[in-house]
Amino acid sequence: MNAITAQLNRHWPTWKAWVAITRIDKPVGSLLLLWPTLWALWMAAEGVPSIANLMIFTLGVFLMRSAGCVINDYADRKVDGHVKRTSDRPLATGALTPKAALIGFALLCAIAFLLVLLTDQRTILLSLGGVALAALYPFMKRHTHLPQLFLGAAFSWAIPMAFSAEASELSIYLWLLYAANLCWTMAYDTYYAMVDRDDDIKIGVKSTAILFGEMDLAMIASLQAMALGFLFFAGQQFELSWIFYCGLTIGALFLGWQLWAARDRSREACFAVFRQSHWFGAIVWIALVADYALR
Repeated sequence: MNAITAQLNRHWPTWKAWVAITRIDKPVGSLLLLWPTLWALWMAAEGVPSIANLMIFTLGVFLMRSAGCVINDYADRKVDGHVKRTSDRPLATGALTPKAALIGFALLCAIAFLLVLLTDQRTILLSLGGVALAALYPFMKRHTHLPQLFLGAAFSWAIPMAFSAEASELSIYLWLLYAANLCWTMAYDTYYAMVDRDDDIKIGVKSTAILFGEMDLAMIASLQAMALGFLFFAGQQFELSWIFYCGLTIGALFLGWQLWAARDRSREACFAVFRQSHWFGAIVWIALVADYALR
């Protein structure tokens, strides 16, 4: 390992900066994207989806999450240095140039698009919307207190794409999954925004954590309840059994535990809760897998 590191340092001096800006060493964000994508694939297939689509969308999730991180850091390059949590990011420290970041974003999107070309025309067209949302979100925190809404829209876009690729159609009921994931994303990203709230207020960056103020946990609870409601109705429309609803109940208990764990609103507690958020997505996916497998 030391020999490999030495060779990388010699032939690619900025490799550590690229690992940092793409967050490939921090998989939580990718998992937050992956689980809802798997929800859509399993529901579209009414069981185990094709190996091809599993590979395409799993790789695509990791590529687009990294692309989103790169464009996010580009958008925040002038403010990250003023925020405690982000002060050591590559663009803030000068380890990478803004031009290099834009090239990296374009390259990651291009590779992901090559994967999408292996699907059908509808999914290819949908992917264009996904790229637009991924590029738009980072700039919204300058203009609205609801950037988490745009993040939710971007993070949920793989749901119609995956459903389209697997089922060769867009069921109207898949938008219940989209709405559920949008609400859940807004909830967990509000926890994330609470970590930086004090710094964001000073530098003029907007977020739901600032907008909600002292009502932050109550609003998170409301968003979580809406996510659970949309998933419940999706379960009814897709004729899921009691197994799915048992999983949804476990997921609701997990979300309640998160609220309790973040009750003091400290940076450490909110960040820890955010990092654990992907387990809700995993719980829902496991419930879907079990539901279809035990029929």
